[in-house]
Amino acid sequence: MVNSKKPPTWSDVKAALKDFDRADLLGLIEDLYAARKDNQTFMHTRFGLGSDALKPYKTIIDRWLWPDVFSNQSYSVANAQKPLADYQRVVGDPEGLAELMIFYCRHAVGFSTEVGVADQEYFDALVRMFEQALTTVMTLPEAKREHFLVELGEIRATGRNLGWGVGSGFNDAWALIGQKFGE
Repeated sequence: MVNSKKPPTWSDVKAALKDFDRADLLGLIEDLYAARKDNQTFMHTRFGLGSDALKPYKTIIDRWLWPDVFSNQSYSVANAQKPLADYQRVVGDPEGLAELMIFYCRHAVGFSTEVGVADQEYFDALVRMFEQALTTVMTLPEAKREHFLVELGEIRATGRNLGWGVGSGFNDAWALIGQKFGE
């Protein structure tokens, strides 16, 4: 075992694994899998296991953007954005990422419309996510964009009356990608 004042790095881990055989590696992965639900989600997503690889990410976004206010739960933009970063790091699939971003925007608009939110940072984050979703969608092949653009158009139409600069932010982002403003 290395005893150093520096924290271990990936190189240190690789060096420690050099003598592992297949059974040792499978045992280690099994232990990691059993240790945390996040590890299970990571492996399921990485290997494309399960019927809906996005469901665990959507569940987290849903919890933090549409909390149960009757149970005194609060919303958290940072906690809602974490699954997006995790998904991008683990999988990096632009189509899945676009779907998660749109899910985020739909939930943020829905919650603030239904419950009412008075938080400039919340709305600034929503506009940034809308912009990022549009940017991500525009990187997809043209044949895959339409469905996402329709959803984003609906979100733009619903969110334009929220105030706090959301409507103008959505419209600015919409115009930047060359979309028309038909209702």
